[in-house]
Amino acid sequence: MQIPDLPPLKLKKDQERRLRTGHCWIYSNEVDVEATPLKGLEPGAGVNLLSHQGRWLGSGYVNPHALLCARLVSRDPAHPLGRSLLVHRLKIALGLRERLFKAPCYRLVFGESDGLPGLVVDRYGDLAVVQIATAGMERIRDDVLAAVDKVLRPAGILLRNDNPVRSLEELALYVDEAAGVVPTRAEVREGEARFEVDPRHGQKTGWFFDQADNRGRMLRYASGRRVLDVCSYVGGWAIRALAGGAAEAWCVDASETALAGALYNATLNGLSERMRTLKGDAFEALRRLREERERFDLIVIDPPAFIKRRKDIKEGTLAYRRLNQLALQLLEKDGVLVTSSCSFHMSREGLLELVSQAGRHTDRSLQLLEAGQQGPDHPVHPAIPETAYLKTFYLRALATF
Repeated sequence: MQIPDLPPLKLKKDQERRLRTGHCWIYSNEVDVEATPLKGLEPGAGVNLLSHQGRWLGSGYVNPHALLCARLVSRDPAHPLGRSLLVHRLKIALGLRERLFKAPCYRLVFGESDGLPGLVVDRYGDLAVVQIATAGMERIRDDVLAAVDKVLRPAGILLRNDNPVRSLEELALYVDEAAGVVPTRAEVREGEARFEVDPRHGQKTGWFFDQADNRGRMLRYASGRRVLDVCSYVGGWAIRALAGGAAEAWCVDASETALAGALYNATLNGLSERMRTLKGDAFEALRRLREERERFDLIVIDPPAFIKRRKDIKEGTLAYRRLNQLALQLLEKDGVLVTSSCSFHMSREGLLELVSQAGRHTDRSLQLLEAGQQGPDHPVHPAIPETAYLKTFYLRALATF
């Protein structure tokens, strides 16, 4: 076997077990630094990953400055990370999305799940928005952009490298129009609704593609109902509900820019007369609505991740419970609560339990009607549990049995 001509990175005894199951992460405390010192490697450099016995496990890249210090990218010695491999895996990713979606609006690359750790590519028609999160992908940025251009032939490519996660790899934050013409607004269509988002300044890359299927699932509960969309961003849930026949929808968000976007999108769909907005912290806004005796038939709770690290679990769990409890206090009898968590460290069972606790505290009996996860353009890697992050529950709230 002719392995790539790359520096070796040897693991300590028995530390290759996770890699053998299909995972691709290596932590610095798993490396045999006496045999292969991390300090001698440049951030982003390619490496051959070796077992403690010296057996070749695959090739990938390293960052000696990060706790998660290396990622395995290829288990084929003939195809290390480079432009050719990037093109190949982009084509494989594109094949799935073209099979699933009529319009070219989706997440094309979802990092590890698509065999490209540290890389996200979102597609908005003729616009590709690329996010690079690791030193290894940053080091071959030109190859990444060339591969995206070859596979998609987009009119424009935008680099949204302003995600704070880059700081963990000691990478600079920046936004760059990498190629072609990048529009100020990008269009997304979901069902009967049309949205325009800001790819340069919006959250993530401008849109949350991962909730698309869950927003569609919500429609069966929305017709004729009064809807509250909490942490609404630019109105994805609310506008889908209105387009599906909801009588009225409120958007709650702390960002005035986001709420302006929600109103813009409501107007775009001819729905602005049935849309209302409320600016403020989600917790304070829900308390204010309760004081004003507002009630809703369908409430959507889709907050940002309250638990980003293990040390946030206690405080974040409390925040999820408080938010769901406040929502249940605003829900009409026989109303429906749609609640989500995008925190990997909040398990499905944990989320359901804390919502159940919120129900008991508010004297509501809950029935779980449906459960959802991220859409198939965010595929879950069975060997990498970190790729399964999104949980969404649809619960009917009744008076206590």
